[in-house]
Amino acid sequence: MSDKTEYTIDDVKREAENHQKAKEQSELMQLIIFKLAGEEYGLPIDQIKEVVLTPRVAKMPQTPPYIKGVANIRGNIIAIMDLEQKFGLGDGLEAKEAQNYTLVVENEAFKVGILVKEVPNTLTIEVDDIDKASTLIQYSSLDASCLVGVVNVGDRMIILIDMVKLIESEGVKTSYS
Repeated sequence: MSDKTEYTIDDVKREAENHQKAKEQSELMQLIIFKLAGEEYGLPIDQIKEVVLTPRVAKMPQTPPYIKGVANIRGNIIAIMDLEQKFGLGDGLEAKEAQNYTLVVENEAFKVGILVKEVPNTLTIEVDDIDKASTLIQYSSLDASCLVGVVNVGDRMIILIDMVKLIESEGVKTSYS
């Protein structure tokens, strides 16, 4: 037989080394993990400017129910958004609940606060571990570009969101000057 049907120990070692090299070259991504209605969600850490205790939120008239109002965070007046309510995961969080935290999301065009109940955690994953399942997106009413995918870490499933694209797709105006 001219074709090789059996692997030698050297072949297995070589395959393992190639797999390990590919894994080492895989790009890493740091996430901020938080819970909404008991499920874990993640945002790329580069989208988060800071995490603060939620200050007093002033309600704004004529805004969608998931926009809780505006707050003064370090001298900046920013919109405060409740993703639980936005995603239809329940009644949402009340900005005046004790110990709410706000994730401040910022890019060149806007700055907005996201309400969360608990202090978020960080997690480093490999970009290759993101399952970009198209079935996840086809059943969601969110813009497909807002859902990055799902990451399985042990028995945890973390839904990855691109907040910048979510806010841009909403056309949320965040400047109150």
